Amino acid sequence: MKLTVSMITMNEERAVAKVIGDIRSVVPDAEILLVDSSRDRTAEIAEELGARVIKQFPPQGYGPAMDRAVREASGDVVLTLDCDDTYPVSAIPKMLALIDEGYDLVNTTRVSKRPKAMPFANFLANRFFALAARVLHGLKTTDVHSGMRAYRKSMIEQVQWNARGPALPVDMLIIPYRAGFKVAEIPIEYLERIGETTLHRFSSTVWTFKRLWRARKVTRR
Repeated sequence: MKLTVSMITMNEERAVAKVIGDIRSVVPDAEILLVDSSRDRTAEIAEELGARVIKQFPPQGYGPAMDRAVREASGDVVLTLDCDDTYPVSAIPKMLALIDEGYDLVNTTRVSKRPKAMPFANFLANRFFALAARVLHGLKTTDVHSGMRAYRKSMIEQVQWNARGPALPVDMLIIPYRAGFKVAEIPIEYLERIGETTLHRFSSTVWTFKRLWRARKVTRR
């Protein structure tokens, strides 16, 4: 199966070379795709290192960028990753093995236990969001916001979500699960970030619950 590692980027020039190098060390033949809205040299550095870059400027927000990152990937499997060095690329082979076993989506959880690199308030919020997903949808997860997932591309082509607005990873997990696709989850170590966070906590929280509630309309299979 051909693999695409997709990332959305905004001003990640401090981290992008390291992250691409780490990916190449684990999956050297993978396509690396960036949907980039940077004002710095992120795109130039990535292209110099052999990545394919889609420029989205002016920025349209996280959701539209992530939607393009998975739908415009050329691989049979699309693995999403943040470009700030917070996710361990060493988990990629295990994720691909689960796809090869027949899973359609492999989610990683940063919060099976509290990570040192995550503020306690964020840890509690993520566990609460996951509890809501279990109550509303029956999905046994501890992390609905993980940025590291592997998706079978044929599954992505069969599901739709509203990319506008924050918290799209919620839909990208819940909707395939409700649609009957096979979902697995593995724990990972969440690492210290390179660069500044762009998380807007209030709007992300509101949209998380909006997406969790709205996903009830998706017919269970």
